[in-house]
Amino acid sequence: MKQLGLLVFTALLVLGCDMNAGNAVYKEYTDIEDGKWYIKNAPTFTFTIEDASIPYNIYYNLRNSLSYGYYNLYLTRYLRDSSGKEIESRLDELLLMDPKTGKPNGDGLGDLFDHKFLMKRDYRFPKPGKYTIQLKQYMRQDPLLNIQSVGITVEKATPAN
Repeated sequence: MKQLGLLVFTALLVLGCDMNAGNAVYKEYTDIEDGKWYIKNAPTFTFTIEDASIPYNIYYNLRNSLSYGYYNLYLTRYLRDSSGKEIESRLDELLLMDPKTGKPNGDGLGDLFDHKFLMKRDYRFPKPGKYTIQLKQYMRQDPLLNIQSVGITVEKATPAN
């Protein structure tokens, strides 16, 4: 019975954390095998944009364990259209922990922390169709240890209140 209560609590926590879930047009994670993210392992996420007339917010999703050895993570992202043409590539720094205090950012449950970082705000895709985002870790360590999963969320942008 105690396990069932923990399971229900965890499910409610996960569902309650994503306030804009109704705006999501795509959300996907890729698990990193054994928490070892090799540079050659570059997960790709392909999604369809049906309405290119509205803006979208795109987020990185990341799960790491407390044993992760750095306060930040450098990622290179590649956005490609349905023909494979690269629309953009960019190096981003994600702050997983406060650099001064070492306190973890994100939502934690036990040893695991989930993060949602804004990648692009109010982005307008050039046209309707399929798009792919590819993520590569860009740290000096290969493999990068204690990264459990990475992913993206694409949401319809909502007007500021």
